[in-house]
Amino acid sequence: MKNAISSVTKAILVALCVPLTCAHANTERAVTMADIEALEAQLKALKARFERQNPAISQPTQDTKSASAAVPDKAQTAQAPAATVKSPPAEEKRQLDVYATMRPTYGRLETNGEDNWDVRDALSHAGLKVTHEFDQDWSAELHGEWSIDVANEGNFGRSRRAYTALNTPVGRFGIGKQRPAQYLFIAEYVDIFNHANSPFAYDPESLFFVDNLISYRLTPGPFTFVAVAQFNGESGSNSDDLVNVGLSYDANDLHAAITYQQNDVYADDVQLGDNNLWATSLAYQFTPRFYAAVAYQDKNYDRRAPGADRSGHTFDLSFAYQLAKAYKLKTGYFDFDDGYQDSDPAAGSFDGYNVTLEWSPIKALRVHLEYLNKSFVNGDDFDSISIGFRYDYKTTIEY
Repeated sequence: MKNAISSVTKAILVALCVPLTCAHANTERAVTMADIEALEAQLKALKARFERQNPAISQPTQDTKSASAAVPDKAQTAQAPAATVKSPPAEEKRQLDVYATMRPTYGRLETNGEDNWDVRDALSHAGLKVTHEFDQDWSAELHGEWSIDVANEGNFGRSRRAYTALNTPVGRFGIGKQRPAQYLFIAEYVDIFNHANSPFAYDPESLFFVDNLISYRLTPGPFTFVAVAQFNGESGSNSDDLVNVGLSYDANDLHAAITYQQNDVYADDVQLGDNNLWATSLAYQFTPRFYAAVAYQDKNYDRRAPGADRSGHTFDLSFAYQLAKAYKLKTGYFDFDDGYQDSDPAAGSFDGYNVTLEWSPIKALRVHLEYLNKSFVNGDDFDSISIGFRYDYKTTIEY
């Protein structure tokens, strides 16, 4: 740019000097200092006028540089993408999980004073789960899971889960048969035994899987909020049939949660009333070898019929202790109260305990020996001793 200005200046000097030279030749008058100063003044004026008319080739000042950097011209904007242009989408990721768990048991069951030897099943099942991450913090989820009835004919097909979900930056939304907050926050932490009916106090009247369910989950930091509602248009209420919400805290080997559940109770399309249930759970991994968890539910059976209201509870306490590298001892105490008086023939309240010894030679295999005792307030006691196997399989395919 300086070279361009110098060339222009030289051209101006030549243009100015030519008439002066001619004038000198004609008049033969010597050029004086005043003539030179007048020439320099004219030159400066012409130079300033030229720079004003041609700013592109003039040398900018520091202020001009700053302004140019802050406000680019249209040519610069066209060549460089603006900061607001959306970045290209993240690479899509797809994952398929295929899994199965076989849990057959064999043992002696004593009921009404009679022994019965039988092959049972501790909830064997198989399933698949597909996850498709199509943008940052966005993914679609498909999950199907079905039971395997080892205890009888080995039938395959009764659904445990069947839903699809959308994970977004503002939470996870799911529709279909899923786990409710009640199991995820309350039962799961005491459900450590190899038995189809555990947790034993939670089991008789509580939720494990719920169909026709809409769910929402949000996890800010160590907190998790879950809200679910059941909408079964073929039976029950014309709107929601069940509402279940819960909040949990999970950090530093500690789990603490509280939930609320309300569901309508019907018989032949006649509403009998509803159940209202508050629950809490607490679990802690004291050491790598010792784990303890407790769950409690307070259940009110609100009925429309006079004098039919009652109040019950469930209580489950579970312990696990690692005896050696491959051996673990598990034990639990449970108490179920359905709210009926002990003298009422309908009363089904009970309490009891169980002890389980596990041997895990490999991570995917558990062999267990279990003793279980239930003492009913209105009926004969029940106890059993069984041996069982549990083998877990899972493979993950990314494509």
